[in-house]
Amino acid sequence: MLELIELDDLKDIAKRAGEEILSVYGSEFSVDVKEDKSPLTEADRRSNAVIVEALKSLYPDIPIISEENPAEDYLIRKDWEYFWLIDPLDGTKEFIKRNGEFTVNIALIHRDTPVIGVVYQPVGQNLYWSKKGESAWKSVSDGIPVKLEGGEHYSGKDEIQVVASRSHLTDEVKQFVEDLKADGKTVNFLSAGSSLKICLVAEGKADVYPRLGPTMEWDTGAAHAIVIEAGRRVVRHDSGQPLRYNKENLLNPHFIVE
Repeated sequence: MLELIELDDLKDIAKRAGEEILSVYGSEFSVDVKEDKSPLTEADRRSNAVIVEALKSLYPDIPIISEENPAEDYLIRKDWEYFWLIDPLDGTKEFIKRNGEFTVNIALIHRDTPVIGVVYQPVGQNLYWSKKGESAWKSVSDGIPVKLEGGEHYSGKDEIQVVASRSHLTDEVKQFVEDLKADGKTVNFLSAGSSLKICLVAEGKADVYPRLGPTMEWDTGAAHAIVIEAGRRVVRHDSGQPLRYNKENLLNPHFIVE
C-alpha cells in the first residue's frame, strides 16, 4: 500500500487546504461551538472539504477518519488495515487568536501505527512530511528539503528544551518540569500551538514534549509519523509503550514525545 501513496499528492492537498484556511484567516469570520465545547470556523469546514474530496478521489478504497466527520462505528473500523487520519485545522484556538500557530494534519495509519505524515503550517509555509523508511523532511516556502534528525534523548542532557501547549498548559506539565529541575537539569521552556510541538522535537529544536492533557488521535497522527522517522518516539506517560491509534475511544492517553 505505501508504494501506491504519492507524497507529492498529499503535500499538494495540504497546501490547497492551507489556502482555504488563509482565505478565511484574513476575513472577519465567526466562531461556532461544537458539542464538545471546542471551537469551529468556516476554515475548518473548507479545509476538511478539500482534503476529504481529494483523498476520496485519489484513494477511494482507503477509509477516512476526520475531526470534522462522524467516525465509523468501532465494530467496522477495528478491522481496517489502512486509513487516513486527518485534522483539517489543528489549533483552531490559535487560528482564532491569529498567532499563526495552526496546521493541516494528514496521516496514513497502518492498523494502529502512523506510517505517513504531512503537517503544513500555512502561515510561513512550513511543510513537514515523512513516509515509513524514507526519513522525515521539512521545507519552507517550497525551498530545498532539510532532513530532520531529532538528536539524542533528553535524559542524557544537562540542559533541556521542553515544549508545551500555548493554550493547554496543565499542572501535570508544570510538575514534569519541576521534576526535571529536581534532577539537576536546566530547563528552557518553549510554547507552541497545534502539532508544531511534536514537529519541534522531530527537528531537534525541542528535546521533549509532555502532553499531560486531552488530545484526540487526529491531533497527533501526522506529526507522530514524522517524529518516528526523525528518530524519536511518542510513548504513553503511564506505561512507556508506543502511542496507538484506531482505539474504540479516539481520545489519546497522556503521552510524552521524546
